[in-house]
Amino acid sequence: MAVQTQKKLFTVEDYYKMAEVGILEPKDRVELIQGEIIQMSPIKSFHASVVDTLQDILLFFLRGKAIVRTQNPLFIDNFSEPEPDLTIAHFHTHKYRDHHPRPENVHFLIEVADTTLQKDRKLKLPLYAKAGIPEVWIVNLKNHSVEAYRTPIDGAYQEIKVVKSGDVLRLEDLGLELEVERIFE
Repeated sequence: MAVQTQKKLFTVEDYYKMAEVGILEPKDRVELIQGEIIQMSPIKSFHASVVDTLQDILLFFLRGKAIVRTQNPLFIDNFSEPEPDLTIAHFHTHKYRDHHPRPENVHFLIEVADTTLQKDRKLKLPLYAKAGIPEVWIVNLKNHSVEAYRTPIDGAYQEIKVVKSGDVLRLEDLGLELEVERIFE
């Protein structure tokens, strides 16, 4: 006979209360996804370098057009607050001082993946699609490519394009063109 168990799902409010009382500490490196507290992987040097490179490029090209947030929370709903490597959010002079960006505030997200590739594809990507994030890039460090996911419908991205060195990533609404090899220099 199988035993039925129920998970206790946490809200964003619960999550912050756990941090306030010391149950969760900054060194714990966790994020809340679909009510579960998920351990984040350690950041290796190549991963950190690519995030820094992307941040520098995007800050230069998008100054005054968008806000580039690095490894900061994105409020999806009451049960999910992931921390994408980069969130490119709509420009606001308050810079989201009073609240984290929400899906409707996002131009696109970037996840940089080495050991987290499957987690990003299987766990985070469907969450972003369901939330209506218009575009997500997964930077695949193992094969030096970028998986661009666009057009979320019914919780799944309809367009998937893998680009490599020699290719260009484009975001027309922001006037952004980025040569893929620049990411890995």
